[in-house]
Amino acid sequence: MHNGHRCQRLTIRFDRAGLKTISTAFADLRHPDAAPALDRKLSDAAGLDGLDHTKAVGVLGDLPDEATDPFASFKSRLTATLKLYRFTGNGGSLIDWATAQTGLGDPLSRFSRHELEQGFERFKINLEQHLRRLLQDAKRKEPESIAAALATAPPAGQQAVKRADSWR
Repeated sequence: MHNGHRCQRLTIRFDRAGLKTISTAFADLRHPDAAPALDRKLSDAAGLDGLDHTKAVGVLGDLPDEATDPFASFKSRLTATLKLYRFTGNGGSLIDWATAQTGLGDPLSRFSRHELEQGFERFKINLEQHLRRLLQDAKRKEPESIAAALATAPPAGQQAVKRADSWR
């Protein structure tokens, strides 16, 4: 029990993180149908001859809905955006990013390493542009949300906010 609600502890073996035990009271568990729908996005990128990898790499560069949802609060969008800076695009971090983006256990089964690197570069550009716009809007409408989001941001996210401020 947690705060009067029933919960469970689950032990899960992750491909890249090993054996982890999580509590359903804290983990944001969703049905697989609610996971990122890469296949739906990729079906839009399919042409007459099958998958157009150029369009598929473009899909890899998209930002997740949590960061861009216009109906979410500035604080939640900013927090989600800053958490994306935990990915570096090198080695295992690139694979972790691709797994998070696609929902695939092994993104290299569908994309080459070069395609993942191209997708990540596009993702970084989109992320920087989105952060700048989001910070400008937050400063005008909810400046307190910036400090709240920075409190939980990874160091790379905090540095990105400083860089975005220097663009003004």
